[in-house]
Amino acid sequence: MEKPFTKEEFEVKLRDKGRLYHIHHPFQVAMNSGQSSREQIRGWVANRFYYQTTIPVKDAAILANCRDRIIRKEWIQRILDHDGFGSDSGGIEAWLRLAEAVGLSREEVLSEEHVLPGVRFACDAYINFCRGASWQEAACSSLTELFAPDIHKRRLKNWPEHYPWIDTEGYNYFRKRLSEARRDVQHGLDITLDHFKSREQQEHALEILQFKLNVLWTMLDAMQMAYELEKPPFHSCP
Repeated sequence: MEKPFTKEEFEVKLRDKGRLYHIHHPFQVAMNSGQSSREQIRGWVANRFYYQTTIPVKDAAILANCRDRIIRKEWIQRILDHDGFGSDSGGIEAWLRLAEAVGLSREEVLSEEHVLPGVRFACDAYINFCRGASWQEAACSSLTELFAPDIHKRRLKNWPEHYPWIDTEGYNYFRKRLSEARRDVQHGLDITLDHFKSREQQEHALEILQFKLNVLWTMLDAMQMAYELEKPPFHSCP
């Protein structure tokens, strides 16, 4: 039996997965370097909205499987961040404002008419994983948040210059998530480092994080096929 990683070593292994984060996907690279068309930006925003609505659903699944009241009290904040609470309209509403800023109507985004089958399949697979896994495993899958602040910073820095046609009011989602993601990361990281103790468990945690990375990458594969290669699903069928 192999010796477990120390907590420090385990954290390094988890963070090293950032090499495979979707920020490195060609479709994402093109967006962040100003190479995307208006159609491509709008396609990404409309499809990513489906993922945004997936987040509080998977968090509700984690809560449903968790019998630890202390964990639930902290984790529930994630749902409130996205769905809104009190005077805070929440991240989903902020994303709808981004959609309007890039020229989409709220109605067409809410209708999910632009959501590609590959994106829907990937997001639904993520929800199903979180429903069937232990709450610790599902919490571990959320650790792609380790790498999210960097991508939000890049968008806030580069997009106003590359895409002056986008109303800057739409960037509030990215600003909001900078602080929220840092808070969420520490909580999810603490859970993962404390729960996955044996080498076998730690390797399993790394596989879970890779699964979530695959979900995000697969979503962009579908978008690249549709909006860059212009081969949307079923395009060649009679």
